[in-house]
Amino acid sequence: MSDSRIVVSGLSFSWPDGTPVFDGLSGTIPDGRTGLVAPNGAGKSTLLKLITGELRPAAGSVSVDGLLGYLPQDLPLTGEPTVAEVLGIDRILGALAAVESGEVDEEHFTTIGTDWDIEERTGAQLDRLGLGELTLDRRLGTLSGGQIVSLGLAAQLLKRPDVLLLDEPTNNLDLDARHKLYAVLDDWNGCLLVVSHDRELLDRMDRIAELDADEFRFYGGNFTEYEQAVQAAREVAEKNIRNAGQEVKREKREMQQARERAARRASNAQRNLSSAGLPKIVAGAMKRTAQESAGKAEGTHAARVSAAKARLDQAERSLREDQKISLELPRTAVPAGRTLFLGEGLRKRELFGAKGIDLAIRGPERIALTGANGSGKSTLLRMITGDLEPDGGEVQRADGRIAYLSQRLDLLDDARTVAENLAAFAPTMPPAQRMNLLARFLFRGQRAHLPVAVLSGGERLRATLACILFAEPAPQLLLLDEPTNNLDLVSTGQLESALNAFQGGFVVVSHDERFLGEIGIGRRLRLENGDLGAGR
Repeated sequence: MSDSRIVVSGLSFSWPDGTPVFDGLSGTIPDGRTGLVAPNGAGKSTLLKLITGELRPAAGSVSVDGLLGYLPQDLPLTGEPTVAEVLGIDRILGALAAVESGEVDEEHFTTIGTDWDIEERTGAQLDRLGLGELTLDRRLGTLSGGQIVSLGLAAQLLKRPDVLLLDEPTNNLDLDARHKLYAVLDDWNGCLLVVSHDRELLDRMDRIAELDADEFRFYGGNFTEYEQAVQAAREVAEKNIRNAGQEVKREKREMQQARERAARRASNAQRNLSSAGLPKIVAGAMKRTAQESAGKAEGTHAARVSAAKARLDQAERSLREDQKISLELPRTAVPAGRTLFLGEGLRKRELFGAKGIDLAIRGPERIALTGANGSGKSTLLRMITGDLEPDGGEVQRADGRIAYLSQRLDLLDDARTVAENLAAFAPTMPPAQRMNLLARFLFRGQRAHLPVAVLSGGERLRATLACILFAEPAPQLLLLDEPTNNLDLVSTGQLESALNAFQGGFVVVSHDERFLGEIGIGRRLRLENGDLGAGR
């Protein structure tokens, strides 16, 4: 496989309600590994569906060189299909079995084609993705979400595609499964286009394609190098704005000085003409000449001011909007050593061993809780909050100042506005202070009065953080369950900023190693086979 590519030409697409997504998008995704990045709602998943033909454009075209494979984000998580059926090899296996039993029907040979080694290739592919224990007759409904994602990828790889599209392929994968996927993609030859918020995966790409306002911007290198390039461009744009602003001030000052000089010359000339005793017709001609000269000078300076303003406008347009949030959270501070949660011998159904598990959280600890899918991580978080009572064991919680941020971000009242939700969490905060606070969370002006129901995923995250972190009383222990799932990269950075400002303790369940590295984790715990021990 080589020289495969995707060519997008003049692509336009709108949703049935008329909401535009693309208007004349063009670009070429070349051979190699490309990470596609953009904020949620910019059309990344829609573009993949347009490439596959699942959606049809209003105008323009998409062409793909070679066989196409596609792993969507919304795979079915339940159902009766077998592993063989999901892999798309059930008919081939049936034909192989028929031929081995002595049948010579030509239809069997047509079905098999060149796939006489399909069982061996399938076993090898499943092994590479950590699914070697699956039997081909196992039902989809018995698999975890992570196993289904890996199985979906195996199905695409068995097709031996030239072009492969992956939409958030590491969602629902635990750490081991992620690393196996990374290894498979490291060996990929062909055209690979990946939509992902997983920065470790994006750091394995050959280039980053930024989807922005109906155009692709390509950056050679991985995601870390892309971030550095964007930051460097921002610094250049900020410098250009400062320089252009100074140029506008200088040109305005010089124009004003020229006006004052012209006025003085005109006054002096009038006095000289009056004392020179020249005929009126001559004096009038000289006065008109002076006025025309002054007018030309004024026009020249006005043009220079206008040109300087245009350069300032261009510099400001080239500056990306700063999406960072900066916070101070002194009311969340916790003294070192204070016990925030103590659980001894906690048991819950079949998840934890007969003797249960012990967990102590003290002071401003930052704990990462890891473990395979289904090991009980979310159950343990809900036991810490008190939403779920253990079947046995002892629990102590400090003052009830515990906040839980679930994957669903369902803490707020959808019918209320962002400002109304904050007022419910912080009723004594003055309205003006609430509006200033929301502006720091990027809800400026009328955006603070939007109903929560219409917010994007990133906006909902910011609104939830504002309400949790400034609640009365402020929390001293935060629990976060896969908080970066379904967040775009900008929103993930905002979450990192908020957690780094938080002065209490927190426990976070996440398979995103880059995220964990950015939030100062000091202790790792792993749930495995019903036991809670030190993680890696």
